[in-house]
Amino acid sequence: MGNMGNMQGMMKQMQKLQKEMASTQDEINTTTFTGKSAQDLVTVDFTGDRKMTALNVNPEAIDPDDPDMLSDLVMEAVNDALGQIDQTTQSKMGKYTQGLPF
Repeated sequence: MGNMGNMQGMMKQMQKLQKEMASTQDEINTTTFTGKSAQDLVTVDFTGDRKMTALNVNPEAIDPDDPDMLSDLVMEAVNDALGQIDQTTQSKMGKYTQGLPF
């Protein structure tokens, strides 16, 4: 009989965990991550749910003879921001997934 109470306790803990995970995810989603290219020529802002909210291009990054440079700088800044989001998500959410059976 004691087993049922144990199950309920586990369910309660899972629900608590899910609530905490959801609020941590919300916190990440509403955080702004700023990605930067070399020399900060391009900066981008992303929210934690990977939506770009700002893109700033330094005029020095715009070389009419070298349009590829601007593309590269934008990609660099975007990847920097996305990398930060991944790292933050892993470090903040990782504690929930450690020790879980799945």
